[in-house]
Amino acid sequence: MFPEIPSAPSSIFRVFVPIRGFKDEVNLEPHRAFMVELAGLSGDFIRPYFGQSGVKVELKADQSPVTAADRGAEELMRGAIRARFPSHGIIGEELGSDRADAEFVWVLDPIDGTQSFLSAVPLFGTLIALLHDGQPVLGCIHQPILGQMLVGDNRSASLNGRPVHTRSVRKIEDATLLTSDPVAIANDPGARGYSSLMRRAKLARMWGDCYGYLLVATGWADVMYDPLMNPWDIAALVPVIRGAGGVITDSKGAAPYPAHSIVAAANETLHREVIAGLSS
Repeated sequence: MFPEIPSAPSSIFRVFVPIRGFKDEVNLEPHRAFMVELAGLSGDFIRPYFGQSGVKVELKADQSPVTAADRGAEELMRGAIRARFPSHGIIGEELGSDRADAEFVWVLDPIDGTQSFLSAVPLFGTLIALLHDGQPVLGCIHQPILGQMLVGDNRSASLNGRPVHTRSVRKIEDATLLTSDPVAIANDPGARGYSSLMRRAKLARMWGDCYGYLLVATGWADVMYDPLMNPWDIAALVPVIRGAGGVITDSKGAAPYPAHSIVAAANETLHREVIAGLSS
């Protein structure tokens, strides 16, 4: 049986560690702890659906798939956010926006990589971000099947509580290059140089969606490129990649949020080479 949507949690976090770069009265540590709690709740909801052939699939207006696991997990997280932080806004892939102009806004993608999820491939995850004044300050990539919880705050990143960092690879010839969808790349005129980068790379694979960014942040891959992205796809990635020491921008090298494409690389030198290669 698939799970019922549980009621929102009621516990209160009392950890107070100042975060540099914000006003003195802004303390993000309770938000970080709550983000981990949200990921755990959504993961518990999603996990029973994984690998089950009876999961009903619907197609959204853009022809992307959605399931009860997507919608139920987002509904669960939204309820928890409203209970804990009623003044905060929410942007969600499945259920839309509520107070998107608030000082603090949570950005939710309950299952990033639904096609992988439906195929019983664990290269999907839940993306949770917190925006402050419109910019991502906390991000989480959670893979509930493999038990991986990656959290970043633009200055540091940790996987299951242990610090992680990107690799020191400087040349594309030594790099592992990832993307999500080769069809999207083939249809994008802005990605005309990707085929050349793929041939030059030490290893090129389609280990994509949010899991590719997890691999870059934890030092198991070096470049992740997606030519077509939405805000809920991007927001959580920014604090994670930056926190792990990487560089993340759109495919032209501009600000990553908001954007419509993403290049994440292990370091600035490699990032410059990828950006130049995409346009060549």
